[in-house]
Amino acid sequence: MVRTVKGNWLIRGRDGRLGVYLPTDDAVLYRAERVPGGPWESPRKAGGDQTLHAGFGVGQGPDGYAHLVAWRPTRAGGAELVHSTHFRPLLAPLDWTPFGHPNKEADRTGDPVVAVDVEGRAHLFVRNRGQGVSMRNQKERGGLNAWHDLRGSKVQELLAVTGESGRIEVYAANPTGILRWYQQEPGRRPVAADPLPVTIEPGTLAALPTSKEHTTLFYADPEGMLYAWRPDAGPRALLPAAGPGPVTVLRCDIDGHDCTLLAQRSASGRVAFAAYPTERETAGLWWTESGPELPEGTRVALAQDATDRVVAAALTPDGTLRVTRRKDEPGLALEAWRTV
Repeated sequence: MVRTVKGNWLIRGRDGRLGVYLPTDDAVLYRAERVPGGPWESPRKAGGDQTLHAGFGVGQGPDGYAHLVAWRPTRAGGAELVHSTHFRPLLAPLDWTPFGHPNKEADRTGDPVVAVDVEGRAHLFVRNRGQGVSMRNQKERGGLNAWHDLRGSKVQELLAVTGESGRIEVYAANPTGILRWYQQEPGRRPVAADPLPVTIEPGTLAALPTSKEHTTLFYADPEGMLYAWRPDAGPRALLPAAGPGPVTVLRCDIDGHDCTLLAQRSASGRVAFAAYPTERETAGLWWTESGPELPEGTRVALAQDATDRVVAAALTPDGTLRVTRRKDEPGLALEAWRTV
């Protein structure tokens, strides 16, 4: 079973501690720093003792709370989606609660993704049995709104992100391009926008809020070129991807400049980094590799710690977690990777 993880599994909590969410065959595990910048606690199971299917989605709201979504098997032989909220990395996440199924009673239909709005409400998106996109979200005063079909066709993968404006955007890849839905106002259902007719390599979508007006979508084409796209203009070629799979993206300050940082496991197995001034793709960028060679299937994540230093994490398929931080010096020099 593939242990897919949708969303950034490395987060900084409200208390400044870093936390990670780790997939297993039947559960979601979480770990956290005991103190900001300090040693890490051992992995613990999230959401109680319920058995889950492999893989999950994670999203973090402006309030710092993390929201997890996953599939669990049902007695009828199908599956249903469940949700948990995690308030602080060292606290136990809440027990899993049911979100249902977009087709009522059926097996899993796709990997769920979650975005959290400015009011702290989780919005869950998943491919449905018709290969379109369905959503369900929490109400402002508790409870859940009904499932809503956003439509779409032949959806292969999904991504959801909350922009700096507080409005949620949803992207989906299909054989003819990229579909997009967006909230015209916070709290409203997302509406469909014009699709982007491009050919993308499956499994390469990533998105990052890059200003109050824009979210930038990243993807690779089948030839391995990495692109950045904002709906007000056409896609911009960045550089050849360092390796297969998605890039991880982070907006951060580097030497007083607003920068977009990319990280990806390279073809050599090491983690590669590249940075450029945010929304200035024409400035140019290049990859710099770091750390040891890591096996195929390694996941890479980026975050900022309690002091706003860039942190990178790499999770290998056997569950080994490695972490590095940016040094306190000019440029993007990193400390030695360490196993935690």
